[in-house]
Amino acid sequence: MSMDSFSGKTVVITGGASGIGRALGEKLCSAGAKVVLADINAELLSSTAEPLRSSGCQVDTAIVDVTDFEAVKTLVEEAAREHGRIDYLFNNAGIVVGGEARDVPLDDWRAVIDTSLYGVVHGVLAAYPLMLKRGSGHIINTASLAGLIPAAGEISYTAAKYGIVGLSHALRAEAADLGVRVSVVCPGFIETPILHTLKVVKLDPDKLQAQIPKTMPADECAREILRGVQRNKATITPTTTAKVLWRLYRYAPWLVDLLLRRSMKRMREMRIEQ
Repeated sequence: MSMDSFSGKTVVITGGASGIGRALGEKLCSAGAKVVLADINAELLSSTAEPLRSSGCQVDTAIVDVTDFEAVKTLVEEAAREHGRIDYLFNNAGIVVGGEARDVPLDDWRAVIDTSLYGVVHGVLAAYPLMLKRGSGHIINTASLAGLIPAAGEISYTAAKYGIVGLSHALRAEAADLGVRVSVVCPGFIETPILHTLKVVKLDPDKLQAQIPKTMPADECAREILRGVQRNKATITPTTTAKVLWRLYRYAPWLVDLLLRRSMKRMREMRIEQ
């Protein structure tokens, strides 16, 4: 599918310095979009943006902590003021903490939900009113397969991602007759830095890394996401694993529950006391 429909469009991407966000930015730049990459990591943001600018792409950057609503609002409003509008907002920033409910402390719960869920809420509250005024725009929220199927051992992440899926589907219904589109992205395992830097609680990180299944390259994931955006899909599942397991969970939830219990047994073999 041609990416020409993104040419000349204004796109804001949070979590844009690495992983899926970076891959989306690269593809959209190649398609001729005006891209604003936002991230909390200033050094990584600069190293991502410079090659794109050198290749002739129109890229702006902003150092933004998505847990700060005023910072997100400023990001969106400045992008709209600079370019006249925002056509696409990718709420992509997020973090993961691995561990069981009995082990994960409240501070980690708050960090995951503030970044992954409230980061999306902040993006929506900042961009949705501007899109409503124009009667157009598309909000794309990054959730996870863990937002469609519970991920045992990633309980705070699952809570945040389920929240994003529900928020996105409800907002899509509200926005449909007002000219604004909403999609949610639910990939499986993607080859991104978050896989190798995630915080774990009472788990052996080396053993956990060894258990990660085959991953999809971020570049391929971004391509599938953009295809889904062009088709205005409500739920975009870039990976085959996500498609299969989501369908299985809907028609045979008992089987997925069995798989989750087996997964927990393997995870508990990695358990360590800290």
